[in-house]
Amino acid sequence: MRPNRTLEIGTGLFVLLGFAALLFLTTQLPASGLKFAKAKGGYHVTAQFDNIGDLKVGSPVTMSGVRIGEVSAIGFDPKSYKAVVGMRIDPKYAQIPDDSFAAIQTQGLLGGKYIGLSPGGSDDFLKDGSTIEQTQSAIVLESLINKFFASYSSRGADSGSSGSPNPTSKDMDVQGKGKDPGSDARKKPESSK
Repeated sequence: MRPNRTLEIGTGLFVLLGFAALLFLTTQLPASGLKFAKAKGGYHVTAQFDNIGDLKVGSPVTMSGVRIGEVSAIGFDPKSYKAVVGMRIDPKYAQIPDDSFAAIQTQGLLGGKYIGLSPGGSDDFLKDGSTIEQTQSAIVLESLINKFFASYSSRGADSGSSGSPNPTSKDMDVQGKGKDPGSDARKKPESSK
C-alpha cells in the first residue's frame, strides 16, 4: 500500500503545480488586468481611435519595434464616439515628439494587437497628460474579408452572368426587331458588267 500512496501524492502535487502555473500565466498575460508585479512608473498619454479591434489593457506600446510602455486604460468618449486609449510610457523614453503618430497594429496575421508609435519632428515632447492627435485605427481582418467578397460578387454581377450576349443597337433594325446578323453575308455582290 505504500507505493500506491506515494503515487497518489506525486499525482496530486503535479496537478497542484499545473494549476499554479495556469494561474500565474493567466495573470501575467496582457489580456488580464491582474498583475503580480508592482505597478511601474512612467507618464501617461492618451489617444482616440475610431476602432481599436481587440486591443486589451496591458498590450504593448512600441516604437521602432522596442517596447516602451503598455496600454493602461481603454474607454469610450460619448461626445466624439471614439475609443480613448490610455498608455503608460516608461520614464526612460521621455523624449518622444508630441506630434508622433499612433497606430494599432497586429502581431503577425492573427496575433494580438499593440500600439506602434512613429516619431514626429517636433521639438516639444510628450509629457504626463498629453494627447496623441494623429492616430490610425485597427485593421479588422473580418472587415477586409467582407469587403473583398462584396467587391468580388459585385464584379461578377456587373459582367452579365446570364451567359447570353446582349444585342447592340447595330444589330437592331428600326422597328426594334432583331436583324439576322448573317443576312448581310448572304447578299451577293452585284457584278459590274
